[in-house]
Amino acid sequence: MKDLSLYHIIKEPTVQKEKKAALFMFHGYGSDENDLFSFATELPDELFIISVRAPYPMQPSGNAWYAIYMDPTKGKFSDDKQAIESRDKIANFIDEAIEAYNLDADNISLLGFSQGTILSYAVALSYPQKVKNVIALSGYLNEEILADSYASNDFSKLDIYCSHGTVDQVIPIDWARKAPVLFTKLGIETSLNEFPVGHGVAPQNFYQFKEWLSSRI
Repeated sequence: MKDLSLYHIIKEPTVQKEKKAALFMFHGYGSDENDLFSFATELPDELFIISVRAPYPMQPSGNAWYAIYMDPTKGKFSDDKQAIESRDKIANFIDEAIEAYNLDADNISLLGFSQGTILSYAVALSYPQKVKNVIALSGYLNEEILADSYASNDFSKLDIYCSHGTVDQVIPIDWARKAPVLFTKLGIETSLNEFPVGHGVAPQNFYQFKEWLSSRI
């Protein structure tokens, strides 16, 4: 692991190619870089995998991409200013990692879970030139943290896979269902893959997104 702006762990590809396709992993609220990294050994052998730790430590453990507050009148709400800062930290980190690890800048995929999905959406829609594929697990699209002029971006090379649990008690599935509707308006054809689980990844969900990713790297 090289000393870049965000702490991360890596798995080198076991099948070497001249240009290394890369998958960046972004964990959920209160977790860390080891969470999604458990998928790494089961993913395509040609991938250079980078699992990133969110920049804001929590007590007593875990990390967040941005704070979530409870307010007696507003209820639960997100710190969008922090989220935008994390969006841009991730975008910058992708550039750093491409240079540091000699990655293929035209073959970058993002995999997010929950808060990591929210940030993956934000990075991909704000900076689509940096991202080829997004795997969005158990999250939703927060339009408040997208770049101001995002709708005029070129999304012709961007593919998105979305999935969600139908009984998710953390992020309601109705929130997740809104994302593909907006993507269609932007010319990105996708749909929400729904599974009968809570806030997690079912085995059939994993195998589905693995196959989706394998056909696109």
